[in-house]
Amino acid sequence: MNKENTGQGSATGKIILMGEHSVVYGEPAIAFPFRETAITVNVTPDTDMYLDCLYFSGKLIKAPKHLESIRSVIYQTLKELNHSEALLHIVINSTIPAERGMGSSAATAVAVVRALHDYFGVPCPSENLLPLVNLAEKIAHGNPSGIDAAATSGDQPIYFIKGQALEVFPMNLTNSYLIVADTGIKGQTRAAVSDVARLFEQDKKTAALHISTLGQLTVQAKTAILADDAYRLGQIMTEAQAHLTALTVSNDKLDQLIQAALSANALGAKLTGGGRGGCMIALADSKAAAQTIAAAIKDAGANACWIQSLEVNN
Repeated sequence: MNKENTGQGSATGKIILMGEHSVVYGEPAIAFPFRETAITVNVTPDTDMYLDCLYFSGKLIKAPKHLESIRSVIYQTLKELNHSEALLHIVINSTIPAERGMGSSAATAVAVVRALHDYFGVPCPSENLLPLVNLAEKIAHGNPSGIDAAATSGDQPIYFIKGQALEVFPMNLTNSYLIVADTGIKGQTRAAVSDVARLFEQDKKTAALHISTLGQLTVQAKTAILADDAYRLGQIMTEAQAHLTALTVSNDKLDQLIQAALSANALGAKLTGGGRGGCMIALADSKAAAQTIAAAIKDAGANACWIQSLEVNN
């Protein structure tokens, strides 16, 4: 236990920049930590195991089923720390909206594991952290790719191909800003993935062309980032949105917010995550431009907007 008799842990949200849906079919995806949304966890001693979060406050053993991933990661982490009998009060505070494709469940697990390690004064390197987080993600999502766990716990973009090791690469976009907007609608990832699969059954040639093109655009997006070419990245984002729309994973609200961003001179805009709701993203070449774009998106009906600098992160 650390000398303050408390433990603290944190994690960021995450954004998928490119590769939604096509990643399911073996194409690459790019995701990165989104620092404007975050989760913090505080751990203190108590007379029983208690959990306090937005959805529940009470004894951990009585937490509802939809919090099973959190409960499981707490117990498994304590087991690995050889403190299964610990009695703690765990408080979770989050600014990451749930079910919007921003990695809320993975970030919660990351912050919980880090806080418990901190409480007992034990280092928490990624080789200890990620298996525990992925355990929670399996409960929450069934078959996680691992990209949420890596993105919410890291500090650099991640290039990912299903079945291969995650590749970290540096963000390199000078004077560039990403606007993220919440539609206010829960993402419909499972239904969207099923509908894309149905498109393959109906017209494999056309669906496969959209998927392979999205993969090619993701490769080009990585090249643009490494070349510090925000204008090209913006073009790629907008082009990707056209293919995602063709795959039926956009919706009227996303289209409305994306058009508002482009009309406000965004370099590019697209949905992020599973689609049919959730969030959209837009790219700007200055903070002032980002603020103008965010205002236009809010006027078009966004539930919330955030702006993150994409300055070089060495």
